[in-house]
Amino acid sequence: MTDMTENKAQIVKPKVSRDDWIMRIAMIAIGILLVVGIILPLFTMLSKSFENDDGAFVGLANYIEFFATPALFNSIFNSLYIAIIASVVVLSVSFMYAYALTRTCMPFKWFFKLIALIPLLTPSLLSGISLVYWFGNQGVAKDMLMGESIYGPIGVVIGSSYWVFPHALMIIITALSIADARLYEAADALRTSKIKTFFTVTLPGAKYGLISAAFVVFTLVFTDFGVPKVIGGNFNVLATDIYKQVIGQQNFQMGAVVSVVLLAPAVLAFVVDRIVQKKQVALLSAKAVVLIPKPDAKRDWFFFGFCLAIAAIIIGMIGMAQYAALVTFWPYNLELSLANYDFDLMDGGGWEAFYNSIEMSLYSAFFGTIIIFFGAYLVQKGRGFEIGRGIFQMIAIVPLAVPGMVLGLAYIFFFNAPWNGLGEMIYGTMAILVLVTITHFYTVCHLTSVTALQQMDNEFESVSASLKAPFYKTFGRVTVPVCSPAILDVSMYLFLNAMTTVSAVVFLYSSDTTLASVAVLNMDDAGDIAPAAAMAMMIAYTCICARIIHAISSYLMQRHFQAWRRR
Repeated sequence: MTDMTENKAQIVKPKVSRDDWIMRIAMIAIGILLVVGIILPLFTMLSKSFENDDGAFVGLANYIEFFATPALFNSIFNSLYIAIIASVVVLSVSFMYAYALTRTCMPFKWFFKLIALIPLLTPSLLSGISLVYWFGNQGVAKDMLMGESIYGPIGVVIGSSYWVFPHALMIIITALSIADARLYEAADALRTSKIKTFFTVTLPGAKYGLISAAFVVFTLVFTDFGVPKVIGGNFNVLATDIYKQVIGQQNFQMGAVVSVVLLAPAVLAFVVDRIVQKKQVALLSAKAVVLIPKPDAKRDWFFFGFCLAIAAIIIGMIGMAQYAALVTFWPYNLELSLANYDFDLMDGGGWEAFYNSIEMSLYSAFFGTIIIFFGAYLVQKGRGFEIGRGIFQMIAIVPLAVPGMVLGLAYIFFFNAPWNGLGEMIYGTMAILVLVTITHFYTVCHLTSVTALQQMDNEFESVSASLKAPFYKTFGRVTVPVCSPAILDVSMYLFLNAMTTVSAVVFLYSSDTTLASVAVLNMDDAGDIAPAAAMAMMIAYTCICARIIHAISSYLMQRHFQAWRRR
């Protein structure tokens, strides 16, 4: 009887194996890295907002001063105003563009989809620079604004709409790609008008994608620093206020207050989006029929014209930046030359800044991919330790709601704290730039990795355990090859964002680690707008080359590691 009781106890509480202990220790180590990289800096920044210059606790005095200062307080309404207007514009345009790509038979869909992704390859600063050349005081089309100035809310809305457009488009394309043809066949059988079908079938089916896209666009525009900095003029928003308080006035406490205010709506939008997504239900059943668009000449040519106009705007924006980068001296000497690419003669960091960006991006992609994918593997495939895995998952989601400006300022407070020995080791080095970049873009990569890992049956790990094979062999020989497309996507996502980001690193670089995106900002501040455009285009060239390498690598990986997917 005693032996039976002991056997039952062993079944209920299985012995923790060596592999389980190794995986738990590894997950704790990565969790500590996340705590150091996101939680502690945010907590330090929050505490700084309640202190004065001497570090003494002053309660809500800084917040009272913020709300009592009209110039600062009005920035909240300016940020909300810009974010709401841009969200309406981007959602309307991206929905029609996505509808054209998924629900029509218009020609050249591949071309329009390719063009729509161009803004992802450029820093947000580029759209502001391009608008200066189009509609600025000496712009080629300034008369089109009918006396209005591009330096202000008009320019910020246009520039922000340009660079966030592909973010919304990808989400809405995914939402519209999922549809059951039977619903549309039933509507046709009932002789329901196309307009009514659109509002009763199409929109309800895509509502969760639209809601998610709305929150993404709102958060990106609300927290953006690049476009308002270049084209905003005297129109202050919260992101530029942080920069002015920290860089211009050295008022770090007020910078922390503005950061908290900027963080609040971003966190609220994130929480609401998570709640909405949990309510989403499956739209396709096992009996669903894939919707295949039917040709309709009038509809197809209408959407072709619409997409052509949007594509022309996108090409016009990046084309003007490229033209400005080649002009000798705008607008007096329009002769083309490469003088603006002589960055070593400009204020901003020279060619070294460009090489630093490539170095930082490669480090971020390499180390970030290893850390993030392995962390996702430990959470998804680990056994037991439910509390620890849940906490890790929760921390991994936090960076998605933290704007880059807020995170960068938080790093200043945390790593410069007298009690923090880490600051002496990494502050002002390439290491802190890599850390903040990986942390800033951690969540999307983590979710991508988790999604890929969820597609693998847990039987792989069970069979491996039954054969007494170490987990790292299964990870290296099975998991990594099967998930290689997702791993490559994660590395490319980190590389592209590291090349184009400016908000997260603008407070953290030193004279030896100036980055290309920061050089664009510095040259624009110094009045060297054409060289700034040239540096922005160098970033774009690098990202385009990276995408080409990614496409070739994906093809080769599919042939080598993904042969099992082909019939």
